[in-house]
Amino acid sequence: MPIVTPGKRPAKRFEKSKILGGKFARAHKATNAELNVVPMVDMMTMLVIFLLQQFSSTGEVLYMQKDIKLPDARHGQIIEIAPVVAISAEQVVVTGVKVADVRELDSEGGYLNIPALEERLRDEKKRWDFIHQNDPEKKWEGAVNIQADKGVPFRIVKRVLFSCGVAGYFNVNFAALDAGTAVAAAAPAGPGEG
Repeated sequence: MPIVTPGKRPAKRFEKSKILGGKFARAHKATNAELNVVPMVDMMTMLVIFLLQQFSSTGEVLYMQKDIKLPDARHGQIIEIAPVVAISAEQVVVTGVKVADVRELDSEGGYLNIPALEERLRDEKKRWDFIHQNDPEKKWEGAVNIQADKGVPFRIVKRVLFSCGVAGYFNVNFAALDAGTAVAAAAPAGPGEG
């Protein structure tokens, strides 16, 4: 019998068993698993190209609401950043805050102005003045974007336009979809249209 260093050793039958995992086995086999990265690189390239095509350099100016279907326009221009007055079949919303119900506006026959809309637009002007108080070169233009549903009666749009004028917003743009694509464009109101 050869001379061995003292210590605990497993029995011969356990040295190569699955329980010990071949921990004491003398011959280790190399396990090289190769990963093919070419399809992964192709997929990532396609994702990058897709995201670059979908990227808008102008940013998100107009939030498209589900319940508003914009009219189509053949000629227009890019929408500038301004407060958004959204007129759906049920409500009038200014920058995400509901100011009036269309049913109530339709039932009131004698008045043209919408006081809650005027107040909200004046608050937006105060906020703009506070943000730009240290920038004398920046001049307030009084721009507002109106996003009106196709089916909204003109008498409601007329009341919204009147309220915008009373609040000091005379530069009115109507949001419309470009006839060729689904991009929103602004159609400025002419002198006889607003």
